[in-house]
Amino acid sequence: MSNIILEAENLCKFWGGLKALNELNLKFEDKQLHSIVGPNGAGKSTLLNTLCGTYPATSGVILHEGKPITKLKGYEFCRKGIGRSFQKTNIFHNATCLENCCIAAQQRIGGSFNLFKRRNKNQEIIKIAKTALKQVGLSERIDTKAAVISYGEQRQLEIAMVLATKPKVLLLDEPMAGMGHEESQTIIQLLKELKKEYCIVLVEHDMDAVFELSDLMTVMVDGQHLITDTVENIRNNPIVQDAYLGNDDEVF
Repeated sequence: MSNIILEAENLCKFWGGLKALNELNLKFEDKQLHSIVGPNGAGKSTLLNTLCGTYPATSGVILHEGKPITKLKGYEFCRKGIGRSFQKTNIFHNATCLENCCIAAQQRIGGSFNLFKRRNKNQEIIKIAKTALKQVGLSERIDTKAAVISYGEQRQLEIAMVLATKPKVLLLDEPMAGMGHEESQTIIQLLKELKKEYCIVLVEHDMDAVFELSDLMTVMVDGQHLITDTVENIRNNPIVQDAYLGNDDEVF
């Protein structure tokens, strides 16, 4: 039985004459962390945005568990179990951590989370939200407003919000951006645990973290797939070294 949970076949995303993604073919397996690296403008974030339905593909096919989902609306991607985080924190600062996760959980279930309903009306959502906060180590922050927790905890909260959508795939866009060493280590340890349960597609500029976490790495250049391989093979591959020769954006 195949472990491939998400797949791109000849995936293209064009903005006028700009080929942001050009005939990408990639497979992402369950319980594996697959990182996407490349210089600025390589198309990494565009790839995540297309895989989660935020950007409609120009052409090509996205398969989820072997079935095409390319034409679905963005919220339907979420309900298929494809969760997405962003480079900048995407949280509600005036809401508590629990409320943030409840709002996210509602995306998967449908309808809207109403803070003024009787508690039992939202019981299922609250249970999902509390579980997500526990997964990221924020159980003690349930009733704390997002605005007053640390930046590192805000990044953990954003991951919790993705988990609250009950995903099968986590598309994470620079979850360690702007962090110090200690905060980054917290996220690294969290992702090590999460990849035991989920398919994770990671875009991240912290190459030490990428090398430590990745089961597979894909290198992109100018919207195109250069190579997919293990960390060790990527590090020693002359094609990759040539592609980045003289490029200050990457630190292979």
